[in-house]
Amino acid sequence: MTKKANLALMLTTTMLVAGLAAGCGNHASSEAVTQKVDSSATQSAEASAKSSADQPAYPRVLKDEMGNEVTLPSAPAKIFAPNLEDTLVALGVAPVVQWSTGSRPKMYLQDKLKDLPSITFAGGLPPEPEAVMAHEPDLILLHNANHMESGVYDKYKMIAPTYVFKQANADLDSSVRIVGDILGKSTEAEQALQKYKEHVESAKKELAPHIQGKKAAIIRFNGRGMFFIKYDFFSGYVLTNELGFLPSQVVSGGGINLSLESLPDLDADYIFLINDAGTGDAYEKELTESAVWKSMEAVKNGRTFRVEGDHWLSGGLIAHMKVIDDVKGLIAK
Repeated sequence: MTKKANLALMLTTTMLVAGLAAGCGNHASSEAVTQKVDSSATQSAEASAKSSADQPAYPRVLKDEMGNEVTLPSAPAKIFAPNLEDTLVALGVAPVVQWSTGSRPKMYLQDKLKDLPSITFAGGLPPEPEAVMAHEPDLILLHNANHMESGVYDKYKMIAPTYVFKQANADLDSSVRIVGDILGKSTEAEQALQKYKEHVESAKKELAPHIQGKKAAIIRFNGRGMFFIKYDFFSGYVLTNELGFLPSQVVSGGGINLSLESLPDLDADYIFLINDAGTGDAYEKELTESAVWKSMEAVKNGRTFRVEGDHWLSGGLIAHMKVIDDVKGLIAK
């Protein structure tokens, strides 16, 4: 028997054991939360009819963004989508288990997902296949290509059909539509994107008088130091690409590391500070109590803001709308 076949047999056997242990408890939990998520958005009869029309025929063969063939034997019902929970919730779907740092899931989604179990990605490392199998997913969605390079995909695809994005959070228009298509939720995907677009346009108009021609930067603190958040995705993307702040040349043209020595070069009219779950207290104190910080124009003009919440460090329509609301509350008051 080949090594790959041995691994397949091992994983299959583990899944059977996990299934006996877990029973249908996880499925019931996910179903209950999905009903809760769905109940937050009331659909018209016409929209419901369109949603039914979205349902594809099975078995279904797809190609993911990395060129892998993905075969879905039936409609997915138990989805493991670490770091894509935001998109699932936006579509009215609950995952079977949610991503966690080891101590905290995505807190900004807990009004919808608090009753779901979490699975740890402590230290940024994906959980072992056995831990994933215990939740019996019938579809796995991986949000970026790193999972291919690290070998995670090769392990997870033996558990359930696995779809890999190149970088889902870098193009939400595309990734939300893809997830909607995979789950038979294309109508919900278009509705979620339209809601987001309207949210952005309304905020841009409200903020325009305050931020026209102004540059913004985000500084993140954690246990390793202080860093800039780039403008490619997460809250950095929201500020520049959605709301209309200009990018700082220091942030966009340099590295992510920040020091007190390089701080005077920062060309930002507005500065947002985010302390990652309180792990960067020492570095935040070092920065904000320094003479160089107090001498900066943004500080003197009252345009520095301490923001809280992991939505500033997350990607997804819901996270982005929460960042937008925070910025409006701080600047357009």
